[in-house]
Amino acid sequence: MRRTTPFALAALAAALLLAGCGEGRSDAGRSVSPEPTRENCAGALRLTAADSGRTLCLAKGGELRLSLDGDKARPWKPVRTEGGALTAINSGFVLQPGDANAAYRAEKTGTVELTSTHGTERWQVTVRVR
Repeated sequence: MRRTTPFALAALAAALLLAGCGEGRSDAGRSVSPEPTRENCAGALRLTAADSGRTLCLAKGGELRLSLDGDKARPWKPVRTEGGALTAINSGFVLQPGDANAAYRAEKTGTVELTSTHGTERWQVTVRVR
């Protein structure tokens, strides 16, 4: 047996062990994130239409900004929030007709659902503030 074989086997074993140590666990084919804590919450979030359906965690004091691109024929409705953990802040200018922009600061611990519609399409994101 050559000298490099034990080293190669040890490296392969370490790589396989690390590959099994993901952040989430698989539950019926979909990835499930661990329960959020302040340590693993984002300090800032930037959301788009592609984020619809997600549940995200934002650290208390952090900022969330979102931009939904629409057009005159099918504009996005203004974003609505349900829950009191976020406070609206200035989101800047909306440059294109039909777009929906919003910005929020995470003021207190809690859960907020953000929603908007675009024709028959519904956009929804849940944000947990920790």
